[in-house]
Amino acid sequence: MSRVLVAGIGNVFLADDGFGVEVARRILRDGLPDGNALPDGVRVADYGIRGVHLAYELLEGRHDTLIMVDAVRVEGPPGTLAVIHVDAAAVDDAVAGADFADPLGPPAVDGHGMNPTAVLRLLRRLGGEIGRVLVVGCRPAVLEERMELSEPVRAALDDAVRLVADLARDEANREVERTNA
Repeated sequence: MSRVLVAGIGNVFLADDGFGVEVARRILRDGLPDGNALPDGVRVADYGIRGVHLAYELLEGRHDTLIMVDAVRVEGPPGTLAVIHVDAAAVDDAVAGADFADPLGPPAVDGHGMNPTAVLRLLRRLGGEIGRVLVVGCRPAVLEERMELSEPVRAALDDAVRLVADLARDEANREVERTNA
């Protein structure tokens, strides 16, 4: 059985930073635009800013692939979607280079914010790993205190839901093929 987690992340109180949360909510609330369901073994969840919760869930080892959905500064105008393949070695290097014992250094966890790298760093520091990580990013237009997405990001939501569904299906099939090989 494939084990794919789609994690919507972001802060809904900071306009477009809530993009990932809204994509997850739409999938959970409305289903997929094509009317089909996601394959067995694919789970969609809204994590918001709960990066610690996500890292600890990943630590349990129930998922082979993580698809994070987040507002990310990708190339292009606001509303541009991109898929980023996260290199585990780069995360390992970032963890290895950080001095977490330094009391004046960066905090290990920021309870009021989360980004994909911070979650993966925490997971690695806790001794966990995830086989494959993809980020579906959307370039934000507005990152200020307000509880609504900007027009360009709102316009990208339907395409984002389709993109996430396609990736989740592909990853689930990839895991099934890998298991059967």
